[in-house]
Amino acid sequence: MIRDVRPSPIAGQWYPGDPEVLASLVDHMLDEGTRTLPELQGQVVALIAPHAGIRYSGRVAGQAFAAVRGQAYDRVVVAGPMHYPYAEPFLTTAHDAYETPLGHIPVDHPTLRSLDARLQERLEMGLTYVYHDPEHALEMELPFLQRALARSFRLVPLMLRTVEPAPLRVLGEALAEVVATQRALLVASTDLSHYFPDDVARRLDREMIRRIEAMDPEGVLRAEEEGKAYACGRAAVAAILWAAQALGATRVVSLGYATSGDTSGDYSAVVGYYAAVLLR
Repeated sequence: MIRDVRPSPIAGQWYPGDPEVLASLVDHMLDEGTRTLPELQGQVVALIAPHAGIRYSGRVAGQAFAAVRGQAYDRVVVAGPMHYPYAEPFLTTAHDAYETPLGHIPVDHPTLRSLDARLQERLEMGLTYVYHDPEHALEMELPFLQRALARSFRLVPLMLRTVEPAPLRVLGEALAEVVATQRALLVASTDLSHYFPDDVARRLDREMIRRIEAMDPEGVLRAEEEGKAYACGRAAVAAILWAAQALGATRVVSLGYATSGDTSGDYSAVVGYYAAVLLR
């Protein structure tokens, strides 16, 4: 029995707290994503999915997770931003499991320890383990994984504060090493531009999507400094791009895009949402 569980700080707010309501809603979004899913040539290595409240970004998230619906993985790496002011560059949970209304997801601490050892060796800094983090970006992907995948899995949670290319490349390559012999799925959690008018947001987001489709992690990281595109999870996207390339991924297929205005009807200040799959 798992005793040390991270309780959800957002269930009932960012997504439904009732398990039957949540399961039905996520299944509906996966059904919609399955209907629009193109034929994918190759093996799925990684996904990119948004992480806003399910009302706003859930349809696009469903387009991402439809790409692995019915598949089985031993472990899933979910990397996302840490929106809160922790000082450390790489964070993970100290708990033994994550809780959602759909059940507990065990944390893969052996894989985290292997990753930490590689980071310590190459960067002289590793993972920081935290209790009761308030971060939503990682958790928002979990109900989709719980409903999409064919069986239970172990979670490798990563929350990133740094946006520096050098350590993120080391993280991505080390991550590829520790999951190379495992049946693993990688997920990068990110939203795109925040609070621009819809037409401006779409222009900015097209540029970020172009850099992602080009599999250019350094370009993804530079975009905000250049004022050309934005993504709160750009560090996670870059790290997962480096990891996926090391695992043999050769192309990105975009699966969906929307802004919050498509749901709210308010196009004056929107957030961009994007779904993609990385294939080898």
